[in-house]
Amino acid sequence: MPRSELQLVRAALGEALSLMFPTACAGCDLRDVSLCDECRHLLVPQVRERDVAGLVVRSGTDFGGVPARVLRALKADGRTGLARALAPALAAAAAGWSRPDVVVVAVPTSRAAMRRRGYRVAELLARRAGLRPRRLLTTTRAVADQRGLGRGARAGNVSGSMRAARRLDGVRVLIVDDVVTTGATLAEATRALQAAGAVPVGAATVASTARRRARFDDRIGNARQIGGG
Repeated sequence: MPRSELQLVRAALGEALSLMFPTACAGCDLRDVSLCDECRHLLVPQVRERDVAGLVVRSGTDFGGVPARVLRALKADGRTGLARALAPALAAAAAGWSRPDVVVVAVPTSRAAMRRRGYRVAELLARRAGLRPRRLLTTTRAVADQRGLGRGARAGNVSGSMRAARRLDGVRVLIVDDVVTTGATLAEATRALQAAGAVPVGAATVASTARRRARFDDRIGNARQIGGG
């Protein structure tokens, strides 16, 4: 088949597929594109750093606007192809720790989330970022959805929910996750790894919520506890 005809066939197939399975930009809902150029530009890494219980946490972008929408599409809508667009932010956050003597450990996915999604979000993002995550952490019990919980409630929710798969005496590890909010999940991962003898050097995430948002979450969580809702 001549190249011109092949291109026409491909175009026709593309149009047919777009009608059967309509696509919209994960960042702004623009039709017929999974992620538009403008939204992709808003994912360009701008690394920021914060402290979580003595652990240095670096994030590639803020969790808000387009980055937040793209991450939600990856996690909630099964749009795993978006991991490639988010990967540079995680790679930039992890860059200072990307050394042969540092083992990358992805925050584990709960059994319920694995059944629901069919993939491990933090691990997928790490692999797309060129990292080589090891499954050295596992969950020990179910936890409630962290959304809507304040700082104290989040910490209590995940406390004791992870353990290391084996002894890791002296092993230097970098913890990776998709988002850091209050830091409760990263703190629990750090505790579990240290209990097994590992030495966490830091944590890298795609995004980080603003500190004022974390304080707002605390107030909401406290109000819900007081109101019983």
